[in-house]
Amino acid sequence: MAANKSDTNSKTVAENRKARHQYFIEDTLDAGIVLEGSEVKSLRVGGANIAESYASVEDGELWLINGYIAPYKQAKTFAHEEKRRRKLLVTKRELSKLWQATGREGITIVPLSLYFNGKGIAKLKLGLAKGKKMADKRDTEKKRDWDRQKARILRERG
Repeated sequence: MAANKSDTNSKTVAENRKARHQYFIEDTLDAGIVLEGSEVKSLRVGGANIAESYASVEDGELWLINGYIAPYKQAKTFAHEEKRRRKLLVTKRELSKLWQATGREGITIVPLSLYFNGKGIAKLKLGLAKGKKMADKRDTEKKRDWDRQKARILRERG
């Protein structure tokens, strides 16, 4: 019975689908996110967008910048700001790893997905990413097209 409850709680709220197209994802990690009450309600309804956001290490803390959470209509007095900076919760070891990685050339921290885990807690999956050049993007697209054609041919032959 406990397994059914965890299945109903886990849910992806927002996904950054462009991230895997624009970056090579070298490593991923999960981070907690500090939210206000109306933000949690809005996320449960599904009003979030992390496509144009990024994470940054500033003053020894990790922040989500430019993440959009839609306003919750029923929260009149205690409404939240849609694009405010939100603190991300990671361990000291993970924070130092992220800080060292961003010090290297071309590495950035990109949010990949925003979801509720099995316990119903909001989490953000972050990726250490290195930007792709235009030729790399074309190579990825060619490989994806070839894999699709190969699968189609194999299906036709039986």
